[in-house]
Amino acid sequence: MRHPQFLTAFARGPRRAQHKAHGHAHPHERDGRHAHHQRHASAGGDWFAGSPDGRGDPDGFGGDGRGWTRSRKVSADDLQLMLLGLLEKNPSHGYELIKALGALSNGFYTPSPGMVYPALTYLEELGYATVEQAGAKKRYHLAEPGRAHLDGNRERLTMMFNKFKHVARKMDWMRQAWSGQPRSTGPEGEDTATGWLPEFVAARQALKRALLERTEANPKEQRRIAAILARATDEITGVCS
Repeated sequence: MRHPQFLTAFARGPRRAQHKAHGHAHPHERDGRHAHHQRHASAGGDWFAGSPDGRGDPDGFGGDGRGWTRSRKVSADDLQLMLLGLLEKNPSHGYELIKALGALSNGFYTPSPGMVYPALTYLEELGYATVEQAGAKKRYHLAEPGRAHLDGNRERLTMMFNKFKHVARKMDWMRQAWSGQPRSTGPEGEDTATGWLPEFVAARQALKRALLERTEANPKEQRRIAAILARATDEITGVCS
C-alpha cells in the first residue's frame, strides 16, 4: 500500500543560520535577530487540518489524506520552549533533540538542523541553556533561568506536547483505517495502537460535524451552542465535580 507523503513529512529550513553576538538588549529586540529566527522556524513543520469527510479520521478531518492542508506553523517561540522542555528531561546533543521531536509526533514534525541549531544558540545567548563541549559535539543543558522560563510557561508547553502526542495517535489511527485490517483491541475495547475507544472517536467526529453544520447560526443559536460547549468543557475538565 502506498502511503501519502505527509506521513514522513520533514520540516525544511536553511542548512545554516548563524547568530552574531550583540549587546544585552531585550531578547526579542536584538537587531531583528529574533524575527529572522522566527521566519526560519516557521518555514515548515505545520500542524494539520483537512477536508471534512471524516472517513477513518478521529477528528473528522483528513479522510484519505489528499485533502490535508497546512494549518498552523511552529513558531520560533514554540520551538524554543519545546527544546527547553526536552532539555529539562535530559541534557542532549542537537541531533538527539531533533529525533526526540520526531518521535513525539510519530515523524510528522521533525525540524531541520537549520531550525534547531540557531534556536539552541539563541537559548544559550539568553542564558536559558548551557553548553558542554565534547570534541566537535555540543551537549546542551537546561540552565536555571531556562527552568524559570519553563515554570512560567508550563501550561503552554504541556498543550504543545499533547498536540504532538495527539498527532502521533491520529496518524496511527488513520494508518490502521487505510490498511483495511481489523483493529487490535484491548480488554476495554480500546485500539491497542492509540488507546482510543471507537465511541470516543465517533463522539469527536459527531461534534465537529455538528459545529460545521451550524456555521451559519444566528447570534441566538451561537449563544445556545456556546453554553452547551461550556458545560461540556467543565464536565470534561472536572470543574463541575
